[in-house]
Amino acid sequence: MEAEREAKETFLAKEQKEWLTPNDVHNQYSFSTSTLAKWRMNKINLVFHKIGKYIRYKRSDIEAFIESNKVDVAS
Repeated sequence: MEAEREAKETFLAKEQKEWLTPNDVHNQYSFSTSTLAKWRMNKINLVFHKIGKYIRYKRSDIEAFIESNKVDVAS
């Protein structure tokens, strides 16, 4: 019974972490919140979701944005 409860809590924690606030993005990816706001206003390719007055970023969208902006350097 305890293991089931822990598994459910772990699952819920993971689901909650899929959606990040601008502060979460700043803490985990080091993009400043002002940079994120500028990107939203200028419609830079980082996808965000506006739910009512709340801004949320999906972790997979952030990862895709980072990957799409990778610069390969020829050696």
